This record gives sequence, C-alpha cells and structure tokens, in this order.
Amino acid sequence: MTVGPDRGESRALPGSVDRPGAVTAHWVVTGRVQGVGFRWFVREQARRWGVRGWVRNRSDGTVEIAASGLPESIEGLLAAVRRGPDHSAVSDVRLEPGRIEPDVQDPFSILKG
Repeated sequence: MTVGPDRGESRALPGSVDRPGAVTAHWVVTGRVQGVGFRWFVREQARRWGVRGWVRNRSDGTVEIAASGLPESIEGLLAAVRRGPDHSAVSDVRLEPGRIEPDVQDPFSILKG
C-alpha cells in the first residue's frame, strides 16, 4: 500500500488478529486533522470497511490510527483517510514501522489522546 504522496511502496504488516488474512497498519496523519471531525470520520469509514482498531488525537496535532482488517479493507480505509472529511487537509499519512499490536477494538473506537 502506498503511504503519502510519492512515498513509494509500503506494506501493512501481517496481523495477529482472529481473522485469516488480516493485516494491521499503524498510521500517523498530519495536516489540519484536529478540530474538524477527523476521528469521527475515520471511525465511520473503518466501520464501513469492516476494520477493527482505534483512532486518537496526539498532543503534537497529528492523529494516530491503528487498524486491522483484510488488505482490501485496509486499502479502502487508507484512501478515505487520505481524503479526510470536509474542512480537513491531510498533508501526509505515514506508516509507522515495526510490528504493532493495535489493541484491536471491535467496533472501531475513538480513544482519548
């Protein structure tokens, strides 16, 4: 999955969830992504795509997302995250390196930052 404009090819990591074929992804989103309904938008899109996980604001003004689902669902969520809700302006979506355990929430949840 491509992450951010002109960032090359990055892959979501194999997940340790109870669904065969599921992968996990851990993203940090920068831009105008706080105070614009971004977390609620992400939760709605994640539920639409059948993705488990969570979203939260970070103190540095970014938004962090941990997601687990089938590869096509993760791709769909990523496309929505890049677009963002009205009044947002996503400048970058960075895939965090390393294996993650996203404390999978089902349904997808908004956590306190």
